[in-house]
Amino acid sequence: MNRTKLIQIFEYATLICGQKYNGNIFEKEHFNALVKLNEAHQNKYFTIGLNKITFTQYVGVIQVDGLTIEILPKIDNDGKDESVWHKALIEMLRVTRKLKVQQVDEAHVKKQQVHLLDIYFEWFLHEVQLLLHQGLIKKYYKETSNVKALKGKLEFAKHISHNLVHKERFYTTHQVYDKDHLIHQILGQALEIVASLSKGNYLYSSCKTVQLNFPEVKTIQANEQTFSKIPNTRKTAPYTTALKIARLIILNYAPNVQHGSEKMIALLFDMNVLWEEYILVRLQQTNKGLRILGQRRKVFWEGIALKPDIVIEKDNETFIIDTKWKNIGYSNPSTQDLRQMFVYNEYWGSKKAMLLYPSISSSFDGFKAFTGKEQACGLGKVSIFKEDSTDLDDTIGTTILEWFQKD
Repeated sequence: MNRTKLIQIFEYATLICGQKYNGNIFEKEHFNALVKLNEAHQNKYFTIGLNKITFTQYVGVIQVDGLTIEILPKIDNDGKDESVWHKALIEMLRVTRKLKVQQVDEAHVKKQQVHLLDIYFEWFLHEVQLLLHQGLIKKYYKETSNVKALKGKLEFAKHISHNLVHKERFYTTHQVYDKDHLIHQILGQALEIVASLSKGNYLYSSCKTVQLNFPEVKTIQANEQTFSKIPNTRKTAPYTTALKIARLIILNYAPNVQHGSEKMIALLFDMNVLWEEYILVRLQQTNKGLRILGQRRKVFWEGIALKPDIVIEKDNETFIIDTKWKNIGYSNPSTQDLRQMFVYNEYWGSKKAMLLYPSISSSFDGFKAFTGKEQACGLGKVSIFKEDSTDLDDTIGTTILEWFQKD
């Protein structure tokens, strides 16, 4: 059984209370929950109006009170519908290793049977099942409790107060070696969240099966600091992926929005950052013997650093790319962007810099020199889709590098 309450909407679009989207009404309680979520994240996810929410550059998925809202990226006037961009977003997350998923089946996408939140939950359950199959690790930890045999350190004061009648017991602090430790407690908390949010769909039974096979552990409320306490050892290495997804699930399970009754989770990604990371990976996949680096920084004044998105090094040459997730159309780049590229050229000793935008078709008009300078800047527009296809073009890295070879 699949979720039936789904709203798919594009970035920068608006949801209005009481209106229907994909056959589902955006209710007032959904609006109120999203307002709380936005306030908890410095109002960066949405712009709040009178009974309406306008999305920003954040894409991904939100689930609140049984309603799933998918916010999808889109290039203006490209003519492609939600199912195409739903599939594109999943593939971009997969390429940038924010998501592990096989190629999304076209028929399932058209039927809207693959939801982004379900994919993350399914990935997590699969990782936990692998750990169960391999065998869960045991760890030592200290426990203070009343026991029937004297072991460890006797806590004299508490022993006296607790065991005046029960002479056969000992109140001690002792070491325990079992599976009830921090790592499994974190995974157990994430499993509880998945179970609570997947009721009514096909993942619920799978989650309950995993929980039945998972050891009983203490209930905790993990936060950001909890994850910093996880030891990084050879024994914990197999848990890396499961803990990474658990962290994503737990920290995005509306940790600051628990005053109401709504159950809410939000997995949202800044499209500007995702676009930058996607282009970086596609360039690195070209395997042209180049050094292709992301987010290199140089301090230029009083500790303030410059950070171009991508630096390409070839022999004695350096190229700069700055990605912008917006359809520039037929307009020129902003003066601020051009100044930024000029400074990047100066500080990195680069003669060619490129502003790279998404577009409905790929085009490049060459590098144009800054007045009186050898350094130049080019405006690149690249389509993420293959020509006449809804599949992502995995050769765009080669296309971009070929532009740098011109002139």
